[in-house]
Amino acid sequence: MLVITKRTILKNLAIFLLCGAAGWYLKGRLTPQATGMAGMMGGGTPYVITDKAVMKNVAPKKDFIGHVEAIKSVDLRPQITGYVEKVLFKEGSFVQEGDVLFVIEQQRYMANLSLAEADLAKAQANLVKVQKDYNRQVELNKQKYASEATLDTARNNLASAKAAVKQAQANLDLAKINVGYTTITAPISGYIGKALVTEGNYVTASSQVLARIVQTDPIRIVYSVNDKDFVSVRENAGDGQTSDFVDSDIILPDGKTISLRPQSRFADNEVNTETATIAVYDQYDNAQRLLTPGNYVQVLLSTSGPVDAVVIPQAAIGQDSQGNFVYVIGDDDIVEQRRVELGDLAGDKQIVKQGVKDGERVIVQGLTKVQNGQKVKADSVLAEGNK
Repeated sequence: MLVITKRTILKNLAIFLLCGAAGWYLKGRLTPQATGMAGMMGGGTPYVITDKAVMKNVAPKKDFIGHVEAIKSVDLRPQITGYVEKVLFKEGSFVQEGDVLFVIEQQRYMANLSLAEADLAKAQANLVKVQKDYNRQVELNKQKYASEATLDTARNNLASAKAAVKQAQANLDLAKINVGYTTITAPISGYIGKALVTEGNYVTASSQVLARIVQTDPIRIVYSVNDKDFVSVRENAGDGQTSDFVDSDIILPDGKTISLRPQSRFADNEVNTETATIAVYDQYDNAQRLLTPGNYVQVLLSTSGPVDAVVIPQAAIGQDSQGNFVYVIGDDDIVEQRRVELGDLAGDKQIVKQGVKDGERVIVQGLTKVQNGQKVKADSVLAEGNK
């Protein structure tokens, strides 16, 4: 039979009271923000942050999707057959043009070179002998001691000996070329990737890639523009001199924006009939390696001169099935949803062609909490920043 003592009851009661006290303590510690927010919400009134639309003199910029590509890249392939003796680079490192990267069975090809040199020396010695014999037969023929047939034989032997020397010289040249192929050097300066073949492996001529080198400085970004924008981009570059270019704002994959001035720019020689666009290639200095071949980036380019336009923060723009909109707050703090026609970007601001006027307040934080015609409690960005 289970016997519950008075001591056990008191112990359980004490534990229950301690748990309750801990719960009330944690509730008070974890919910002050909610209490403060309730005050900010004004008893159910949404709290939002606003900024003003401003008329400014800006230089609009078009937004293009660009693909970063190397101007030069090389797949290293063996030109001879043999075993890889040495791999002389660190994977992922920068290599200079002319650096030795691989060595392939060098001693065997050096031996073949020595054989070719010996064959040439032998052919040259034979030529000297045959030349002397021919000269002697010519003299004997003049004195009527040698027949024409004998002279013809000597002449043919001389021609064969000369041909043998040429063949031996060609074999020597090929042997020298093959010896040169035993060391594979970097044809360009750039970053080398993984060694696709390591020491001890057997390779055959031109059959496989040993490694790949990619030039990263300078580098190129290619993007497609329509015919109208292409005319503006080309006019923006003047006569194509570097001094005529203006800086491009490039948004990297991590969201960071950098400004770079193109070193050169050229367009493809025809329009893509499927997309009605033309490819434009911009070359940039990339000493800091911020641009990586293969990446996709956003390229913001000025396509016209400065203009007066109304600009708002990009955070103020909402989208739904009907298009772009903003929430404008009147003097009575009532929200009005406005459809807007957007222009180009101007730095970190968005140009608005229609829908918002200079000086009007637009919501930049809290768009999802409000509805058209609703009253809100609003603070400006400046006021919020001073809190």
